Amino acid sequence: MSINWGTTAQGTQSTSPMRITINFAPKAATALDQAVKLTGDTKSDTINRALQIYVYLEKVVQDGGTLYTRPADGDELERICFI
Repeated sequence: MSINWGTTAQGTQSTSPMRITINFAPKAATALDQAVKLTGDTKSDTINRALQIYVYLEKVVQDGGTLYTRPADGDELERICFI
């Protein structure tokens, strides 16, 4: 599986950063703050990384794959489902 991270929706190569304004729901704003605290990254870097991970995971699912995680204190795999 390959994903070209530098390609725009039109299929052309992106050459400069895109500036956007986002209105976060309260739960999303809290999640962003938590992620920034956990990683020490900036909000911008955290959002960029989250989008890249989301695209990868969504591609895995759309290609017929299944996502699982295993909690640090658990023995069994738990299936991840996006709703």
